[in-house]
Amino acid sequence: MDLKGRSLLTLKDYTKEEIEYLIDLAIELKENKKKGILGDRLKNKNIALIFEKPSTRTRCAFTVACVDEGGHPEYLGKNDIQLGHKESVEDTARVLGRLFDGIQFRGFSQDTVAKLAQYSGVPVWNGLTDLYHPTQVLADLMTLKENFNTLEGLKLVYIGDGRNNMANSLMIGAAKLGINFTIIAPESLWPEKELVDQCEVYGKETGCKIVVSDNVDEVNGADAIYTDVWISMGEEDKAKERIEMLKPYQVNSEIMGKTGKDNSIFMHCLPAVKGYEVTEEVFEGKNSVVFDEAENRMHTIKAVMVATAGEK
Repeated sequence: MDLKGRSLLTLKDYTKEEIEYLIDLAIELKENKKKGILGDRLKNKNIALIFEKPSTRTRCAFTVACVDEGGHPEYLGKNDIQLGHKESVEDTARVLGRLFDGIQFRGFSQDTVAKLAQYSGVPVWNGLTDLYHPTQVLADLMTLKENFNTLEGLKLVYIGDGRNNMANSLMIGAAKLGINFTIIAPESLWPEKELVDQCEVYGKETGCKIVVSDNVDEVNGADAIYTDVWISMGEEDKAKERIEMLKPYQVNSEIMGKTGKDNSIFMHCLPAVKGYEVTEEVFEGKNSVVFDEAENRMHTIKAVMVATAGEK
């Protein structure tokens, strides 16, 4: 499959077959790395890594993935370049596009990453914005496939803050791949209706259901339960009110027991605030796959870079 030159801003832009191709490529690259086989498909390629927001997994995953394939990653923190301050995003994009073969952006505005893609002329990858986190979802889908050998027909439940970038992106990824997806959250934290409607359209094509509810009993039948922090970056002033609102939605052993399945897995994009969105017991339990997800960030990001900016 030829994805050369494509950006990854949101999984909305990718077909079911293209997403499956990236997951399968990531699994192959992971197997090769375990055998000590690394590639050179990014040889002589320079990759810009722009970070407005700090990161552990995204920065390390892009860096290691790039080096593994023979490329050179260049970290650009928010104080290293003039992005949107002394220089417009459009002009920065045109400069970086002349110097680099691909650009990763992790920051606040989806509009910024879209402009980088529009004006740079090279593949641009969304490492997280306030709206979407597609590289994380690719890692999550890969982890689901490793655990269940299939994706279609699974039931994935997201519980907690239902209108953040993870809830949005998981809903898109699940709907595109035929995974039944449920968001459980207080009504004031439900996702935008427009996005739910759009994902229902994807779901009709792939044969899955999208459910949005405030009832924790909807975890029944879940193959995987996913949560994220209750207070996203930039929302620290809402901490007290958010904690009170979301206490009933903590993933604990009682919630895990409501799935009715012994092999339901627990997922989290990390970092986690144990004792808030998830208990220590569940986080450290035998059904937790959170560190598999973290590792798989690197393999899926490598797949994305190789497929869109690499040499065959």
